[in-house]
Amino acid sequence: MPHADTSLVPDSIETKSEFWTHVHDQLEILMAGQRHWVSNLSNAASLIYNSLQAFPSNFGDGERSVNWCGFYLISSLFPQPRFTDDASMDPRSQTHASINVLLGPFSGKPACQWIEVSPRPRGVCGDAFVKRSTILVPDVQTYPGHIACDGDTKSEIVCPLILRKGGEDIVLGVLDLDCLAIGGFNEDDQVGLEKIAALIIRSCDW
Repeated sequence: MPHADTSLVPDSIETKSEFWTHVHDQLEILMAGQRHWVSNLSNAASLIYNSLQAFPSNFGDGERSVNWCGFYLISSLFPQPRFTDDASMDPRSQTHASINVLLGPFSGKPACQWIEVSPRPRGVCGDAFVKRSTILVPDVQTYPGHIACDGDTKSEIVCPLILRKGGEDIVLGVLDLDCLAIGGFNEDDQVGLEKIAALIIRSCDW
């Protein structure tokens, strides 16, 4: 099967629970034999985004569409720059005063290049990272400190990526989805995305 066909959603899928199980299974196929996080997260963002576009009963490409899907990741996962004109402008050059997560693979319009997570977490992504739990926001206008990367976004869900190693939980970043509709996401989306986040964590070398 062509790789692009993994984003097709069969007509037999009607519920969000069925949808996320399907996306999970398709992503598992896509990541088979590949453990580099850049490649896997790139396909994950594209698969989720395009599958949601192909699921009109709940999302689709109209007024209820998901307009952004992607990842923000801790800077230590990124290679250090070999050549740079101004190191002070590189968010990877972090000090004790500020810790950021950097924009990773995504699908959608251009987004914030980094988000502060310490000492003052910013937005839904920063809060989900620090709290180590999924945050579901039915209306972003009511969320204190929401970061408006896209003014059309009405609701959001952010799921942390947590690596459990040697008895320690390490937050590697977050999976972030935005929707054009108020109340675009619910608990079924949360359950499905948390399973996908767990699949991504165990399928990659970090």
